[in-house]
Amino acid sequence: MPRAFWKGAISFGMVVIPVRMYTATQRSTPSFRILHAKCHTRPRQVWYCPVDDEYFTVRETVRGYEYTRDRYVVMTDEDFEKVSLPSTHAIDIKGFVKFDEIDPIYYYDTHYLEPEKLGIKPFSLLRQALLNTARVGIAKVTFQRREHLTCLRPANGTLYLHTLHYIDELRSKVELTEAAQEAGTEELELAASLVNAMATSFRPEDHRDEYSFALHQVIEAKLKGEEFKVPPPEKVEIPDLMNALRRSIEEAEKRAADRETTPAK
Repeated sequence: MPRAFWKGAISFGMVVIPVRMYTATQRSTPSFRILHAKCHTRPRQVWYCPVDDEYFTVRETVRGYEYTRDRYVVMTDEDFEKVSLPSTHAIDIKGFVKFDEIDPIYYYDTHYLEPEKLGIKPFSLLRQALLNTARVGIAKVTFQRREHLTCLRPANGTLYLHTLHYIDELRSKVELTEAAQEAGTEELELAASLVNAMATSFRPEDHRDEYSFALHQVIEAKLKGEEFKVPPPEKVEIPDLMNALRRSIEEAEKRAADRETTPAK
């Protein structure tokens, strides 16, 4: 069982629900160490101070906020602890909105919430109320020295807490080329046919990280002292749009027909 990294309470109105929070995701890409090329030894990381002409370690560092060029105000752990907010120990729900009102661009991480024993009944009540009203809670909570804007969503017998970007964290798209060119009627019909031919349901188990899979193959080959042969890259051509749409529809319909005739495993 993973350890909860945050404990507090969900708070809305006069209701308080004690909960624990867990990380819901993890990276699957292989991690690598920086090694000395000569002997494959892990280096020790040190910093150099040009003013004192000496090397130092991470234990001899402090955090500094640069308020003007090369001028800093030093912050201690005690200074950070003085930042007291209502959301420090509570998931403070500000209101309830329709789930589809939130543009997916705002989402960036997911956590699981679990009720403490005393909070099981109100936790279940909140979850069911959100399901019945098709709404999610918009809340703030502080952890990892930052106040996060979040969304509480009912799912799979529990509540998910999605962290959201603040609006000033979104980059402007004004310099991007907009797809504003009008398409022809026949092109639109073919494009819609292709979308319908490729329509499916999202099944996470049908998708894997192909890069990580291929990277593991390279690593395993090197461990065995074998040469890993790189497949030649596929040649990318930009065909005529109408022909590409028609051929794509044919391929998609063929794959759909194959799926229907292939018995489920």
